[in-house]
Amino acid sequence: MAKKKIVVSLGHDALGYTTLEQWDAVKITAKALADLVEAGNQLTITHSNGPQVSMIHKAMTELRRIYPDYSPAPMCVCSAMSQGYVGFDIQNSLKAELISRGISTAVSTILTQVTVDPYDPAFYEPDKAIGRYMTKAEAELELSKGNYVTEEEQGYRRVVAAPKPLAIVELETIQTLVHAEQIVIACGGGGIPVIEQPHALQGASAVIEKDSIAGKLAADLQAEQLMILTKVDQVYLNYGTPTQTGIDTMTVAQAKQYIEEKQFEAGTMLPKIEAAIAYLEKVPTGSVLITSISASKEAAKGNAGTLITA
Repeated sequence: MAKKKIVVSLGHDALGYTTLEQWDAVKITAKALADLVEAGNQLTITHSNGPQVSMIHKAMTELRRIYPDYSPAPMCVCSAMSQGYVGFDIQNSLKAELISRGISTAVSTILTQVTVDPYDPAFYEPDKAIGRYMTKAEAELELSKGNYVTEEEQGYRRVVAAPKPLAIVELETIQTLVHAEQIVIACGGGGIPVIEQPHALQGASAVIEKDSIAGKLAADLQAEQLMILTKVDQVYLNYGTPTQTGIDTMTVAQAKQYIEEKQFEAGTMLPKIEAAIAYLEKVPTGSVLITSISASKEAAKGNAGTLITA
């Protein structure tokens, strides 16, 4: 029997917010992923990297401040670093968990680049805060370099653009491994944003929304399901209010109506619903399952989570 192809998108809760938290969190995440593999599913995994890339950016900025001879690391390099070290932890924890269950499936991490449009409107209105809080003098220095800065209650922070993904550069490699029934970790943190140049790719000072790339990856692979694992067990209407109500099933048409009603918060559930719609419009025979890591095993059986269909 052919395995069901699922793209699994891991949120912050799957990884934690520090190096030590991640070490512990991925062991729990690996068990949930191994449950899906053991149930006969073919997984391709993508993940968030917000806290991780921010930590790396802070570290590289501090290194440059203490040792002026060091060049500051651009955002594309910080993204690549985060992909490598998050993928390393997920890959090793999942492989160990699979071996403990007698499953020998190969697990590999692909350093993934994603092209973006240099004229994407997001580059003119960057809104993704990264790195540490800065003083006014440090913020003015960033501005003099052509970077964008925002003022918050605790101080100033650099902000970067979040353009829409155009194409996954290493898609053919990912497809080859998927066809070989291997587990692939790809497009981590939304992928490394790059701009096409003549005969080359140029790293962009940006980040890509990880839910957006998860939907694109699932569509490009023609996966049968996109599973988004987040901090809540399912999608809710009137979330956080006394009239909060869980949604067991939802169609694309209903999802669009709820978006018009502003039911989903920007930056949290809204990008997930938008990714679900984008995927299902490309793969109408597929489905999207939104749930938590702890409920993922039951959700895969149809007993939990929110199932979205065309």
